[in-house]
Amino acid sequence: MQNTYISSLIFAFLTTLSVTTTAAPSIKPEAPTPITAQITKVEQSAKVNLNAADAETLRRDLFGIGAAKAKAIVAYRDSNGPFTAVDELLEVKGIGKALLEKNRERLSLN
Repeated sequence: MQNTYISSLIFAFLTTLSVTTTAAPSIKPEAPTPITAQITKVEQSAKVNLNAADAETLRRDLFGIGAAKAKAIVAYRDSNGPFTAVDELLEVKGIGKALLEKNRERLSLN
């Protein structure tokens, strides 16, 4: 009799455990969306005018350009006149080929 009672308790416990794990599915946190995927197509197609953009616009709209590099671009433009080619951006201290290539599609001169 005692074995039947213990067996019934174990069965009831396992059944309850089984029901609770299948009835309440675990909530999986969603993976964060990459920043590049969050940029809309309108923002991707907007180009930054190297000869008219202020430092804040350069910092905000170009990849890998922080406040210091944005100010350096504006300072170069102020001292040397408007950019005549996108490749002239390589003359700015801190701007290398990789950074230029990363942003080439986002830059314009008009």
